[in-house]
Amino acid sequence: MTPDFSVAASAQVSADATVGEGTRIWDAAQVREHALIGEFCIVGRGAYIDHGVIIGDRCKIQNSALVYAPARLGSGVFIGPGVILTNDRYPRAVTPEGTLKSGTDWEPLGVTIGDGGSIGAGSIVLGGVTIGQWAIVGAGSTVTRDVPSHALVVGSPARVIGWVGKSGRRLEQDGDGILVDVGSSQRYAVHSNGIRELT
Repeated sequence: MTPDFSVAASAQVSADATVGEGTRIWDAAQVREHALIGEFCIVGRGAYIDHGVIIGDRCKIQNSALVYAPARLGSGVFIGPGVILTNDRYPRAVTPEGTLKSGTDWEPLGVTIGDGGSIGAGSIVLGGVTIGQWAIVGAGSTVTRDVPSHALVVGSPARVIGWVGKSGRRLEQDGDGILVDVGSSQRYAVHSNGIRELT
């Protein structure tokens, strides 16, 4: 039976991975065992998807991005070129006794990204961090703590500098103190933990 997704000849996709319909995996990408990639995704050239990683539908994992287990990505997530989603808060090659660490000598902490989240090119996200829905991490940032939904964060360490809508544009304030996404006309109100969408 012919798979309903496409894989470049130079890519490595484990027979134990699950890849959704319409997904394209490009040259020299590697998808490890028990990874789950949703429908209509793009995995770019040289990207690495670790074992057991879960990726939702319609995601873009750009060239040379590294997604380490146990990362969890919602639907519509963008991972820019050269992004690294790490998984070790206390990285060491050896134990305190000097022996080479094995898989049982540490506890991996995955990055979680909500639906529609975007991580700009060359950014690094520390293991255990959660990026909220529709948030944007600016290119070259280092994310060391959780990012609220719709937040725009930049820098090293990354900090909130504004709010963004589903269109990806920075929200603008109208005369009534309401934030507006000029790309979609969606309106948002500020509250103590961030912003909320108005119906």
